[in-house]
Amino acid sequence: MRLRTRFALYSVSFFVPVSAILGWTAWRTAAPALEDELDAKLIAVARAWSLEGVPPGADDILLHFDEGDEETASWQDYRGRLLRLQGESVDRADIFHWNLADSVVMLVSTEDPDSFNIRQPLRWPRPYTGTDLRRAYEDGSATTGLIRGTDGRYHKYGFVRVDSSQVFLGVQIPADYLTPLGRLRDQIVLVSLAGAVIGGVLAWMVASGIVARLEGLSVAALRIQRGTMDREVRTGGADELTQLARAMERMRLGIRRRDEQLRLMLSQVAHEIRNPLGGLELFAAAAQDAADPEERRGMLTRIRKEITGLNRIIDDFLGFARPQRARPRLHDLREPVREAADLAGAEVESKGGKMDVALPERPLLAMADQGQVKRVVLNLLRNALQAGAAIRLEAGQSKGEVWLAIKDDGPGVPDDLKERIFEPFVTDKAQGAGLGLAIVKGMVESNGGRVEVADRVDGGGDAQAGAEFRVYLRGSEDFPGGAG
Repeated sequence: MRLRTRFALYSVSFFVPVSAILGWTAWRTAAPALEDELDAKLIAVARAWSLEGVPPGADDILLHFDEGDEETASWQDYRGRLLRLQGESVDRADIFHWNLADSVVMLVSTEDPDSFNIRQPLRWPRPYTGTDLRRAYEDGSATTGLIRGTDGRYHKYGFVRVDSSQVFLGVQIPADYLTPLGRLRDQIVLVSLAGAVIGGVLAWMVASGIVARLEGLSVAALRIQRGTMDREVRTGGADELTQLARAMERMRLGIRRRDEQLRLMLSQVAHEIRNPLGGLELFAAAAQDAADPEERRGMLTRIRKEITGLNRIIDDFLGFARPQRARPRLHDLREPVREAADLAGAEVESKGGKMDVALPERPLLAMADQGQVKRVVLNLLRNALQAGAAIRLEAGQSKGEVWLAIKDDGPGVPDDLKERIFEPFVTDKAQGAGLGLAIVKGMVESNGGRVEVADRVDGGGDAQAGAEFRVYLRGSEDFPGGAG
């Protein structure tokens, strides 16, 4: 099922029951309220008439009415009063006598006198004699529930006890409130249907906007999959889809950057390996043609040197392409630093350089991979040896961090390369693939540290020739008890 259809169906399935429940609640609240209002009106009309139309002591007169009194002035007077009551939105009014034996006889009525006789049994109140009439006898008044007449209309009866006897005024009033209540019910149904339609349309429109943007992102993802990296991933708005588009754009730039690095690395690999291979071929041919054993031995020595350089280039590329996972542990940083300094010391001496190592006497506890620390220091020392002849290696601890500083007396790092010096294949040297510092940065960051480059300064703060690389690693304060 398409997303637009789902949104529309979910919206409709929400709006219909919610509007129906709210409408039904309103209807159920209004119906008893209107019925209570009708009951109050019914009792008020009956009480008002019984107080004004029946003077005190009238129950004795009413109880003495008998068959044949329909023509008397007294009976006609009471009937006239009932007829005036009937004109006040009352369908029917009767005065009747009810005793506890459930006998109901008519005394005065708004009906045509030709259709009934005084003292004849009155049938319509009989269903209510056991409940509503008894309640009216005890409380003075009572109303019945809704009653549907022969004409299909609903009405209600109200009973009011006249004076203190068992004479009652019965009033029938139409349930007119059912008409607006029915209209309310119809309006509730219409509102529910309209809400469902409007909700479905709005959901469809919202879903269409979301789906359109998702389709755009899907097309962008397919372009990236196919290798088309020149088009920017964009989408309007400031919502989650915009965040997704930004993430995809960062992914596109990252993939594009890695592709460029890969192409550059392949080109650099071919370039860096071609030169040693050319030398190997030249020296091998010369060794093959050399008749003097000493000359042949010199050629073979040159071949071994070229192979060593070639292996170093291959190691650099492998180290960059397949970085080893760091396994940090708390240890004395001076051990791997001394090992790296010993390995680099021979190279420094062979080139006529000088290396000064200044390590503190107290242990430098750091949380790092010991093997990777050794490789970091060795790479930085070799980098410094390529730049200058005098190298200084220092170490210390400050603000919970252990730091290492490698300084050289070379020309320093140009300002335009300081921001990019740790990127792969970026170098200011004629030789080398430009991977050493990139490998250093990756290993330091994998151990939770950082590496920086700056101009070299002396103890007084004055600038000196050369560059200074600083490595910062987590110290023992971050790991309480780790030294034990």
